[in-house]
Amino acid sequence: MKPTTLGLCLTLAAAALTGCGGTSNSGGKAKVVDGGTFTFGLSSDPGGLDPQMGAGSSLFTVTKFAYDALVSVDGGTGKIQSALAKSWQVKGKTVTLTLADGITCSDGTRLTASDVAKNLNFVADPKSKSPFLGAFLPAGAKAKGDDATRVVTLTLAGPAPFVLNGLSGLPIVCPSGMASRSSLKTATAGTGPYKLIQAAPGDHYTYAIRDGYTWGPNGATTATKGLPKTVVIKVVENETTAANLLLSGGLNGAQIVGSDAVRLEKAGLYAAKTPALVGEQWYNQHAGRPTSDPRVRKALTQALDLGQLQKVLTSGRGTAATTLAASEPVACHGDSVSHALPAGDPQAAGALLDQAGWTRGSDGRRTKGGKPLRLTLLYQNNSGSAGDAAAELEVKQWKAIGVEATAHSQNETTLTGTIFGAGNWDVAWVPVNVNTPDQLVPFLSGPAAPQGNNFAAISDPAYDTAVKSAMAIQGDAGCRDWLAAESGLIAKADIVPFAGDVVHTFGKAATFQTPGHLVPTSIRMLAK
Repeated sequence: MKPTTLGLCLTLAAAALTGCGGTSNSGGKAKVVDGGTFTFGLSSDPGGLDPQMGAGSSLFTVTKFAYDALVSVDGGTGKIQSALAKSWQVKGKTVTLTLADGITCSDGTRLTASDVAKNLNFVADPKSKSPFLGAFLPAGAKAKGDDATRVVTLTLAGPAPFVLNGLSGLPIVCPSGMASRSSLKTATAGTGPYKLIQAAPGDHYTYAIRDGYTWGPNGATTATKGLPKTVVIKVVENETTAANLLLSGGLNGAQIVGSDAVRLEKAGLYAAKTPALVGEQWYNQHAGRPTSDPRVRKALTQALDLGQLQKVLTSGRGTAATTLAASEPVACHGDSVSHALPAGDPQAAGALLDQAGWTRGSDGRRTKGGKPLRLTLLYQNNSGSAGDAAAELEVKQWKAIGVEATAHSQNETTLTGTIFGAGNWDVAWVPVNVNTPDQLVPFLSGPAAPQGNNFAAISDPAYDTAVKSAMAIQGDAGCRDWLAAESGLIAKADIVPFAGDVVHTFGKAATFQTPGHLVPTSIRMLAK
């Protein structure tokens, strides 16, 4: 799911993106230099490094250094471009992809078409429990590879209007990693431009460049002048610390989404910019939670001044959300949000809670059967003081209608584990940033976590019916149906998108592109 992404940024942003994703207000005349070390700050440790078993933004960031997808997507136009596959064709329910010549893994073995087919079938197998099933790879798909022709054939079980966009986000694992999945927790086995040479979980991950790499997104190679010889991914959970390290030269890049972004802009640092959802509220609908009641969900939404929350969360820089699939290149432009989002009305919110049996006592607090209405709100730590202030504001606005809430900040890995592991939460800010609306379907329907990706346990037959209709229309011709499906969920407060922003990834002595995520082959080291 960028931001990158963002909020939590479960960011399932379709990952293999190319094209211009950054603008610069400094370093435009600096000389590009070969070699050197590029140090990038991450707000949370990615946890296990298996690239097909996690959907967090941190894991996506590190995955792109060591792994490739079958195709890439131009970050500006949305056009499908080459990666591991040099050509492709979609005819009905059959997708064929011809691999480029000379692709090798980091251990020197050659990647074959049957190797790729094994990857696709692993993700397609529900027993594997990959979060990419249904998001990047349609459910029911089956693959086979012809090693002589280097052709991979993917047979779909049903319509898949954005199947190539999905494949652009699915990293391919080499044979050694497929044979030993446990080895992928702290090592890499991929065809990417870099190879992991040191892993110190919780502190840093070091990658070394691979010579002879020529099959990158749209033909990118490691022979390009300016690429770093070494990449160090450093875990820096505190945003202010990361900002200070950027200013001092301790980091060459870091995504800063909170108030510290303002001072970095004033300092004239390079910034690659990516539009993304940064404020997206989910309610835990598992049985037994107060938020399993649709009246409670709508009441909690109406109790909020979402415009004020958006301003506080984005330090006054953001905008209202317009669609759920907001990561560039956006497949479906339009507005599924503004006309559907429940309007703020604390009085109506109180009435709904009364109807749901949560009545207000003499002390102002709401109870039901003697049990107080207490909620746990989770949000990610990467939005800095702005995120803390926004969470405090939400708690205050709920208190005004008699609801007790406690806000907890967690790093991405912890937050992901909580919501997917049926942990203790009622409300969570989890921006799931994707490019195409079909990639959201497993998160908005289907098996609830921990059995599936539907961590909020949403069950909406109307959405399921609308998705079935939209799926039958190829490409962006079905966008009207997709947007209508989103609006139905939003109107019921099943999901509350309340803030968009342009997320900044700042650079010092380096430039790069970030359409969706940092593109490793776009990094250029600059003379200091």
